[in-house]
Amino acid sequence: MRRFKPLIIWLPALLAGFSFLGTSSRLVAQTTPPAFDVRANYVKSEHTVPMRDGVKLFTVVYSPKDTSQKYPIMLSRTPYSVAPYGPDAYKRAIGPSEAMAREGYIFVYQDVRGRWMSEGEFVDDRPFIPNKKPGEVDESSDTHDTVEWLLKNVPNHNGRVGMWGISYPGFYTSMGIIEAHPAIKAASPQAPVGDWFIGDDWHHHGAFFLVDAFNFYSIIGQPRPRPTSTPPQPFVHGTPDGYRFFLDMGPLPNANAKYFHGQIGFWNELMKHGTYDDFWKARRVMPNLKNIKPAVMMVTGWFDAEDFYGTMNTYQAIEKQNPGIYNILVTGPWCHGCWAAASYESLGNIKFGSQVSRYYQENVELPFFNYYLKDKGQLTLPEATMFLTGANEWKTYDQWPPKGLQEKRLYFQQGGKLSMTPAAVQAFDEFVSDPNKPVPYVPQITSRRGFTTYMDEDQRFAAMRPDVLVYQTDPLAEDMLVAGPVQANLLVSTTGTDADWVVKVIDVFPDDTPAPEPNPQNVQLGGYQMLLRGDVMRGKFRNSYEKPDPFVPGEKTKVSFTLQDIHHLFRKGHRIMVQVQSSWFPLVDRNPQKFVDIYNASESDFQKATHRVFYSGDSGSYVAVGVLK
Repeated sequence: MRRFKPLIIWLPALLAGFSFLGTSSRLVAQTTPPAFDVRANYVKSEHTVPMRDGVKLFTVVYSPKDTSQKYPIMLSRTPYSVAPYGPDAYKRAIGPSEAMAREGYIFVYQDVRGRWMSEGEFVDDRPFIPNKKPGEVDESSDTHDTVEWLLKNVPNHNGRVGMWGISYPGFYTSMGIIEAHPAIKAASPQAPVGDWFIGDDWHHHGAFFLVDAFNFYSIIGQPRPRPTSTPPQPFVHGTPDGYRFFLDMGPLPNANAKYFHGQIGFWNELMKHGTYDDFWKARRVMPNLKNIKPAVMMVTGWFDAEDFYGTMNTYQAIEKQNPGIYNILVTGPWCHGCWAAASYESLGNIKFGSQVSRYYQENVELPFFNYYLKDKGQLTLPEATMFLTGANEWKTYDQWPPKGLQEKRLYFQQGGKLSMTPAAVQAFDEFVSDPNKPVPYVPQITSRRGFTTYMDEDQRFAAMRPDVLVYQTDPLAEDMLVAGPVQANLLVSTTGTDADWVVKVIDVFPDDTPAPEPNPQNVQLGGYQMLLRGDVMRGKFRNSYEKPDPFVPGEKTKVSFTLQDIHHLFRKGHRIMVQVQSSWFPLVDRNPQKFVDIYNASESDFQKATHRVFYSGDSGSYVAVGVLK
């Protein structure tokens, strides 16, 4: 909710070439070097900041050389290193953007507890502790103690503090506004972790995101017994073929047997907590977002493959639990963290018509922090600033999801049809799902990293497989603007006792769609099947994330789940397509299709199964979307 009132009031900044934007396998290219000279305009200093329990956190301060005015402090706390280390080694770019660096702020970066050069023990997604006893610490208290130290020890500040961070640093920003230090006046959690079992990073609806978790923890999860500035050793897969690497690895216990050997602490926790137990519930951020005082700006991208869930649910939790607070939402056509890139106007083969990151940096982010931290300018930002994919334009709303949405159901029909009219006959489609030949999530998979571009990837490679069901509308007679969450409602059966259900919503371009210009890779957009939303439900969690249920072989069963929000214009002449499959490999680990603890499954547990998807009037399978007239 926006509330205009006069107030006196992280992901680290992009490094040269590439920098971490959430995981070691997810990188954003800074395609042009920054024109702003950090060394010429800022002075760097390094400090060890004591926390209430005596642990010291390594902290770097970049202060403007111009001391003719006082500046606000911008704090970013990160597990990904405040490098480069050493008083004479400077970042090539500082702050959320070059616009912010030019504006003039005191930028502070901190290695969180137990990471890199900071003392203490690192705890992944450290739970918040309410009503702390003496000696108890969490990320909220570490943020509070850091701000208190900065106010007393950094010269030439104006008494106000802002926070920002992307992905894991976004989580630390969310933690920082809980029981916030009074000096924190504005904060921007950007793609923050919200819940690692329901919808962020390592699980979606209980399904394990294998390639992300494995590649991340193989590097970031390595033990760090003492403070160090030396980066961890990269994991060597031994093959460029990621599909083959993860298939050959076999069941999940082989990750430790073959590679990790029990040395990756949080991987071991992942393998022990296969249901939504207290371990995961304690790490859920949203219930703790109460009595928030700073102004908040949430930021994410429609093609954020990691923490879109965290952003949307953090925004909604702050709205619900803090009536009257200034809390706004910004969503652009970005991959994970790409709003921080110096140049960004396309993802994969899809172009967005302008420098959408620069627009956000200069017209949204800078005015937000300037207003609350400098009393500068008039703040006229809307409640929701949302890029409309398909139309390549920005739209604004006074709430999100927007008012006036009409639910439309896209019913599955015989012959691969998709219609807003329920199927007139009772029937089904079926396919054989073989865990030894899972459906890939992109056409070509390397082992070194995940692919951000899978979020808008052409799905024709999947549509051709016999284990992928395809339903599509006739060409649309008029434009259709779809907004808000997408709901999958399946009526299914399986010959096994467990199954994953992947549902994808796709924009099918007309065959005469012109190729992009320029087109150095000779991309053909005629018939392109652009993924808009895709997600997975591990079937045994269809009724409860805490208490999984097996399927009864051959019995019709409802499976419903949310695919997250969308804001897309399906153009006249385009088609809406829905694909249904039971594997998405190696993005998602293989389901044995047998009701077992998958984290301790053996090779003999994996079996072929025949899955059926039923359509029959209102009770059959459909996908529900919100249409805005």
